Amino acid sequence: MNELSTASLFITLAILILLSGFFSGSETALMTLNRYRVKSLADKGHKGAMLALKLLSRPDRLLGLILLGNNIVNIFAATIATIIALRLYGEIGIAIAPLVLAFVILVFSEVTPKTLAALKPEKIAFPAAFIYTVISMPLYPFVWLVNIFSNTLLRLIGIHPDKEAKQELSADELRAVVIEAEHFMPQAHSDMLLGILDLEQVSVEDIMVPRNEVTGIDLNDDWNDIVHQITHSQRTRIPVFHDSIDNTVGVLHLRKVLNLFARDELNMKTLKGLIKTAYFIPAGTSLTKQLLKFQDNRRRSGLVVDEYGSIQGLVTLEDILEEIVGQFTTDSPTRNLGIHKTDSNGYLIDGNTHIREINRALDWSLPADGPKTLNGLILEHMEIIPQNGTSFMIGNYTIEITRTTNNAVQTAKVTNTLAETNNKSDETHSTQNA
Repeated sequence: MNELSTASLFITLAILILLSGFFSGSETALMTLNRYRVKSLADKGHKGAMLALKLLSRPDRLLGLILLGNNIVNIFAATIATIIALRLYGEIGIAIAPLVLAFVILVFSEVTPKTLAALKPEKIAFPAAFIYTVISMPLYPFVWLVNIFSNTLLRLIGIHPDKEAKQELSADELRAVVIEAEHFMPQAHSDMLLGILDLEQVSVEDIMVPRNEVTGIDLNDDWNDIVHQITHSQRTRIPVFHDSIDNTVGVLHLRKVLNLFARDELNMKTLKGLIKTAYFIPAGTSLTKQLLKFQDNRRRSGLVVDEYGSIQGLVTLEDILEEIVGQFTTDSPTRNLGIHKTDSNGYLIDGNTHIREINRALDWSLPADGPKTLNGLILEHMEIIPQNGTSFMIGNYTIEITRTTNNAVQTAKVTNTLAETNNKSDETHSTQNA
């Protein structure tokens, strides 16, 4: 070193600082890469992504290689900085050199390159992957020796770096990815993806047509009543029963029935010949599982039964698909659900409307982890059948009972008081600005 000029030492020191910055920045870039995007690029033949993916398959070896290079470079840099300080300032330079070098390395070799790498990981990681692939071969014995000691320490605490850890996204993590990617895709596509992720958390009871709203054909009725029921039904598949829906004998596809009706061949005998065995769904079944069961059993609808075998409601394939893609109808979705706007934040809502449907249609957050319908939520809160005009609050929502029967709330006016407060605040702010 004594034979080298001071200028040469400065140039060497600058090169070492740049190398230290490369090691620090590339470490951050490689470790912050989106592994799923890298895998996608590698599958498409991107060479840099392929090499990066291979290096990241053994992070212990990669980190050993990076830190080995970085520490060697920093040690040489400290040595050269000390020699330069001795030449310029004598023995006092030994005290000055570490302070100056620490600041230079912190700015030029740590903070700046790592910040750049965190912002632009692919632009740094992919070129660095080529360099690390080349230098890993001659440095492998040293890296292997370092890993022997470090991996032994990790095994003592129950961690095995040699076993590749498969990174799998949970449903919540995947949901966060979809939400973050909303600006890369149409809103409708994003909503559908989120709807699919929600299926596992929703059960058939949350979307079923409740028992009291299920219409069917009672074989004990007069024939003219049965024909009227067939010709005026809004569903293509309806249950057939004797006296009560609990005595269901099967399901009728009305399209086949109407073909016979058009040919004047429909009678009780031919009607019974078209009845298909009913399909029953246990209460509590998730929509994901039920969607697959519909597919496996070639079914499009089923009757939900509780643990005692009593029918609770009707679920169709279309109901599940609407959880993913939204309402199929072109009419106002809130009107179809029994939700009618009364003023800026108030809505007149039918008591049998599902809480989840209200929340989804109005972007509200009424409690949905208990009762399934607005009537159930009100009765659970009040613990009695409330009288008309009764008012109370659940969270940020004011509920006023508008019509009841002996055993249920028929309609209630629900107002989002938080939105109402925000609107008044905005109006006040606008008035002040004016």
